[in-house]
Amino acid sequence: MAPVCVLVGAMGAGKSTVGEALADALGVGFRDTDADVEATAGKPIPEIFFDDGEEHFRALEHAAVIAALESFDGVLALGGGAILAEKTRAALAGHTVVFLSVGLSEAVKRVGFGAGRPLLAVNPRATLRHLLEQRLPLYTEVATLTVPTDDRTPEDVVTEIRAHLRR
Repeated sequence: MAPVCVLVGAMGAGKSTVGEALADALGVGFRDTDADVEATAGKPIPEIFFDDGEEHFRALEHAAVIAALESFDGVLALGGGAILAEKTRAALAGHTVVFLSVGLSEAVKRVGFGAGRPLLAVNPRATLRHLLEQRLPLYTEVATLTVPTDDRTPEDVVTEIRAHLRR
């Protein structure tokens, strides 16, 4: 069993929105590893960061990704930083991984000032710029398809992904 596709990208790229729409269009389930982490921890991600630290969150995140890759056959969305772990990137090999790319201006519009996003607690725009620059090579490393999302509707993005999945 394996996901139909795995969505990766920065916060604000549209992983949840596009993922849910893509799952509906394909008639499969949608799963977000961030929700899995919250369910396992019994608390929201910002509280995990505050109470237990980022390292603990990343361990929970990696476990959630591995479990989903092994047991879920729908559309899977990973948290924006899931690709930071080399072992997570290695686990994505052989899967259809769609990188939803987003530019800084568009990401800022979508994310706002980072409410509920612990990594954006201080200077959201500068932090988001740094995260985008830092993670871009990792997203492209794991991607089998890159789909820009700037100035596009979720439906347009879904149409492009579906065309690739049919091949």
